[in-house]
Order: sequence, then C-alpha cells, then structure tokens
Amino acid sequence: MAEIAGLLFPFFGLILIGYVAARITRQPAEALGWLNTFIIYAALPALFFKLVARTPVDQLARMDFVALSLASTYTIFLGLFLIGYFVRRNSFADCTIQSFAGAYGNIGYMGPGLALLALGERATVPVALIVCLENAAHFIAAPALMAIAGGDRRSGLKLAGDVARKVLTHPFILSVIVGFLAAVFAWQPPQPVQQLVDYLAQSAAPCALFAMGVTLALRPLKRVPMEISYVVPAKLMVHPLLAYVLMSSFGNFDPVWVSTAILLAALPTATNVFVIGQHYQVWQERASATILISTVLSVFTVTLVLYFIRATSV
Repeated sequence: MAEIAGLLFPFFGLILIGYVAARITRQPAEALGWLNTFIIYAALPALFFKLVARTPVDQLARMDFVALSLASTYTIFLGLFLIGYFVRRNSFADCTIQSFAGAYGNIGYMGPGLALLALGERATVPVALIVCLENAAHFIAAPALMAIAGGDRRSGLKLAGDVARKVLTHPFILSVIVGFLAAVFAWQPPQPVQQLVDYLAQSAAPCALFAMGVTLALRPLKRVPMEISYVVPAKLMVHPLLAYVLMSSFGNFDPVWVSTAILLAALPTATNVFVIGQHYQVWQERASATILISTVLSVFTVTLVLYFIRATSV
C-alpha cells in the first residue's frame, strides 16, 4: 500500500498544487483558458499520436474492448437515469446530466498520466481507445438526449451535423487517427518533429493535473446535494467493479488492458459534466459539487483500486 501511495503522490500532488495556487493567486476563471487550450489542442494530442503511432496495428482494432468499456459506462448511466427519473422524479434533462456525473470519468485529463504511471507503456493502446471513443460517444449522447429533453432547440439535421463535426474534428480523435495512419504505414516523423512531439507529450500530464486543481478551486462547494449519496459511489466504486466483471467475463484481453479499463472506470467525475450542464443551464451547481467531492474521495478509492489490481494481478 505504501508503494501505491508513493506512486499516486506526485499525481494527486499536482492537482493539490493547482488548487492551492488558484486559491492563493485568485486569478479569474478566464485566466485558465489558454492553459486548457494548450492541453486539449497540443499536449494531449501529441501524447496520443506518439503512443498510437508506435503500436502494432492489430492492437488498435480491438473494438470488442471498446464495446465492453462502453457497456460498463452506459450501464451505470442507465441505472442512475432510472433512479433519477422514476425514484427521485427529476426532469429528463436533470437525469441526463446527473447520469453523466456518475458515468463520465475524467479520462481525458487524468487517464493517460495515471494509467501510464501505474501500468507502464503497455497501457498505451487501451488508454487511447477508451479516451477517444468514449469521449466520442459522450459527444454524441449528450446533445441527443438534451434534444429529447427539449434543452436543445437545433433541428435534427443541424444537430446531427454539429455533433458529427465536433466528433470528427476533436483534437484527441484527430491525433489518434493520424497516429493510426502512421502505424499502418510505419511512418516516422523527422527528428526535429519527433522532438517537438516528445516535448509536448511530456507536458501533457503535469499541465492537465495542474489545470484540474485550478478548476476545482474555481468552483467552491456551496452545498452537498442529496444525489451525491448515490452518484459518487456509483462512479468511484460500482463503475470499476462493473468494468472488472465485464472485461473478465466476456473478453480475452491482456491483463494490462483489463487493469487499464478498471483504473479509468475508477476515475472521478469529468469536468466536462459541468461544461455540459452549464451549456444547457441544467444541474450546474450539483455537477460542480459532484466533481469536487468525487475528486477528493478518489484519492482513497483509486488507491484501493490500484491495490486490488496489484493484489489480484488482473
């Protein structure tokens, strides 16, 4: 356990440093914009390209792995939606954002750094597949469900076009496509280009974690909503357990791939859930509280998940 705690210390330490820095300097939220732009449009895409381009092509085609990962995520989503709609009697729109809060993990900012740190470079491909294809699924599901709820006034054709454009032009997905093509044709970029990619890739995890800490500081906890009592446990405990059951029962994967799926499922609520709620003016304050509380508690739950992975040699 001490070894795992030592492994996670720099990871969560960067989040804490970002949080403390934001509380001390009290910069406005807009000041974070360019750092997020750098992370999303330069650092993380460089990391994904670098990792995917070096991977055998046959490993990049494991859609069965992605399907099981999505099955675990959207089983959690559906369960929370049904609880919210039939038990809590919440609106369709509220249930949608609440369900994303319990199913959409911070796989973009936290996933690559933590998985590669804990599991090594063999986690490269499963991380890239989960991050890119799950994000693509969320980009499609969120506007579609909000359109059903009446929170999105675009016509069906315009909605479909906007969603397709957002998915196909997202930097994460584009970088994986370019990396896949590089792997197919065994293309190596010139040394100066490769060095630039390496510099950007090395900055991805530290910048993303620091930015996450700042984001948490800019959204202080005003109250603890009742939904936290079942949304956070679903995200931090039920989701990784379900991922373990599905991956172990229905797939024939490298143990590191299974461990990667479990670890990414155990991550706290993504900050994108607040962004979605803010865009549609739904469940914003509760989304912010869920992100903060799940992130703080994930210090302990992710430690336990890593201990489970090490102990069982999944």
